[in-house]
Amino acid sequence: MNKSSDFLSFVPIFSSLDKKILEKILEKGQQKFYPKNTYVFREEEPGSCLFIIISGKVKVSRGNNDGKEVILSLLQESEFFGEMSLLDGSERSADVITLEDTELFLLDRADFNDLLINHPEVGFALLKELSLRLRAADLKIKSLTLKDSEGKVATILIELADNYGKIKNGIVEIDKLPFQSDLASMAGTSRETISRTLHTFAKKGLVEIDGPKLRILDYEKFKELYNN
Repeated sequence: MNKSSDFLSFVPIFSSLDKKILEKILEKGQQKFYPKNTYVFREEEPGSCLFIIISGKVKVSRGNNDGKEVILSLLQESEFFGEMSLLDGSERSADVITLEDTELFLLDRADFNDLLINHPEVGFALLKELSLRLRAADLKIKSLTLKDSEGKVATILIELADNYGKIKNGIVEIDKLPFQSDLASMAGTSRETISRTLHTFAKKGLVEIDGPKLRILDYEKFKELYNN
């Protein structure tokens, strides 16, 4: 387990706090290990703590009316989740499951509320992060509602590239592309459509696929074509 508070300084809502405060936060919370493919919590469970990812990756998802999984987001190191139930006291609004071995830091509601009272800057940072997430969700809903299959898949690739890609000389590389079934859940389409569309992108010279890696060869051009 991580005994240092250094990881907290990379969390957007805590980045303005000095090391002594971060060490106090570390003392109040607890660290837990979750193996790959483990539920952190399920939709409609009661929620009373904030989760911060120290290492690993999780997916946030819900079931639709047909019983199919809809992936809302993928989160990794330094990102947080569970804040909605923490703030409003309601049940969890989605499932969260680990995609790989994951270490989490848990901070309960009482300690987080104390932090908000004593350090208002945390509240402002939280509002900023929630606004960014809401704006991204609005754009994604618009894109997935109005665009054709290529546009839907491109929207997801752009989201992954912006959040997790590494850019060099205009090329963005996504190290670990999600499984095609997960991409389908994110794009609201079928696995067959994902496979066919990725092949089309590759044939057009827009992307290269190398095992689990995907490279968008001219990222600005790709965004111009599909991010409207």
